[in-house]
Amino acid sequence: MVLKTGLIPKSIQIGNIDIRWYAIIIVSAMILALLICKKYNGRYGIKFDTILDFSLFVIPISIICARIYFVLFSFDLYKDNLWEVFKINNGGLAIYGGIIGGLIVIAILCKIKKVKLLDLTDYIAPVIALAQSIGRWGNYINVEAYGYETDSFIKMEVVENGYVKYVHPTFLYESVCTFIIFCILSYFARKRKFSGQITYMYIILYSFIRFFIEGLRTDSLMLGNFRISQILSLILLVVFSIIMAYKIFNCFMSKSVDEKCEK
Repeated sequence: MVLKTGLIPKSIQIGNIDIRWYAIIIVSAMILALLICKKYNGRYGIKFDTILDFSLFVIPISIICARIYFVLFSFDLYKDNLWEVFKINNGGLAIYGGIIGGLIVIAILCKIKKVKLLDLTDYIAPVIALAQSIGRWGNYINVEAYGYETDSFIKMEVVENGYVKYVHPTFLYESVCTFIIFCILSYFARKRKFSGQITYMYIILYSFIRFFIEGLRTDSLMLGNFRISQILSLILLVVFSIIMAYKIFNCFMSKSVDEKCEK
């Protein structure tokens, strides 16, 4: 199966306004995520109104942080024309930057509003994975976030300097994997045993798949000879696997599992 690129224009024209499909896809993913959150209003004691209020701060700041993260580790692309830093619609968002920035804002808001942090992150973790799955298709339209050349069954056709080549569609790999993560988290969200379970599962699963997918990409943000996303993925995978194992062990050893785990 060969994925052709260039079939969809990168933007649409409405009058004199040029709207990028990349932006449309991201906004659509956010709207769908909020609609799903509304469906589960009251889960873990969190009202949808709280999610909606938080999103007014979290979404824009997450996008800004995703951009800052990308720019910091690829500054050579912008140093000669700093105005390009503000052209987010051209692509260049790093998901880890968005997650880190979003978590910081959520933690601050939870402290102010007296909301349990892990309950709230458990609530939104599944839809974050879904939004990532949808958002990756913006990379396809922009013809970015692809991997090395391959002759595998699934590949993507790209043209570089007039030369046609077939590469790993790493955007597709991540889109499929994060959708699977969404399904897994949605299932376990109904059977949660302790606060933070769904959050930890999201971090573990996403770090795991991102570590391997990142190794196939040609556009990785680098720190010396190391891929930054692989380093971060490995650290998160190890740390949160230990935390998850500890929590599960505590639940297993407890005589009253449900009562202890929910505390």
